[in-house]
Amino acid sequence: MSDRSYRGLLWGLVVLGLTLDLGSKYGVFYWLYNGGRGDVYVVVPDVFELMAQFTGATEPGHHPLSGLRTLGGPVLPRVNHGALFGLANRHETFANATFAAISIAAAIAIAYWSTLRSTVRDRALCASLGLILAGTLGNLYDRVVFNGVRDFIHWHYQESVEWPVFNIADCCLVCGALLLLAQAFFARSVPADEESSGVAALNAEVVQAK
Repeated sequence: MSDRSYRGLLWGLVVLGLTLDLGSKYGVFYWLYNGGRGDVYVVVPDVFELMAQFTGATEPGHHPLSGLRTLGGPVLPRVNHGALFGLANRHETFANATFAAISIAAAIAIAYWSTLRSTVRDRALCASLGLILAGTLGNLYDRVVFNGVRDFIHWHYQESVEWPVFNIADCCLVCGALLLLAQAFFARSVPADEESSGVAALNAEVVQAK
């Protein structure tokens, strides 16, 4: 293992991923606001589109975070309260609070993991942790501010194949998890005593992926 530290790579990916995620969410929902009715922009016909959905309800303005909710307009965006594929979405506040707590635990675990000397010397591990943390924080922001996650990327094939709508944070989570999985098969193993501090929370965050 190299003596070089890749801590800068880890936190650089966190900043980049978080900026792209929040910027794209606010940008797309502002662009496709359409008077609060929402809209769809087709990128590739019958395959890929950007979409913004709204609840029709306006922000009452009594919440301390109201200003962050209405940057694009007074009508609130439709959000996913649950996890990937809408898991527990119907439970709304309970589901959102549960997955927010999981995200916080994962973020703390990754932050601790990033202090270990063996971690910062591993470029691939730092890259995967940076991507996972970026995705975790991006969706955690939405859970705190909007009580759910804003999704806008829609992949499908005509009307026969429908993939759940997702966002940049989800992309970071999936890419980071795949890189971490690839390391488990092809790279050197992380010592068990150092790995155990973060694995449980990371696995939970990757499963909910929101």
